[in-house]
Amino acid sequence: MEEKVKISILCELYGKLLTEKQFEFLDDYYNNDLSLSEIAENNGITRQAVRDNLKKGECKLFEFEEKLGLMEKTILQEEKIAVILSELNKIKDKSSDKQVAKILEHIKSELNCLV
Repeated sequence: MEEKVKISILCELYGKLLTEKQFEFLDDYYNNDLSLSEIAENNGITRQAVRDNLKKGECKLFEFEEKLGLMEKTILQEEKIAVILSELNKIKDKSSDKQVAKILEHIKSELNCLV
């Protein structure tokens, strides 16, 4: 996964655990596509101060993910959901009772992993 996308997702998951400025700068930089200069100008500070704030915020986000693992769990859930949807499509395409029962059992086991 691309670094910018990863940080954007982490910001969405853990952003409220950051300082208000760290969250604001990360959101402006990664989600609103503002440059360091634009953020600095909007806040009356230097580009270096913005960069330092961004780096501290990014480090905290990765620390939170390392400890809590919400993004990893979310990605795994999405992968399992994709498998379930694929299995549901098989039910639609094939109508044999034995095949349907087998597919439904597989869906059930996948759903149990999500709970």
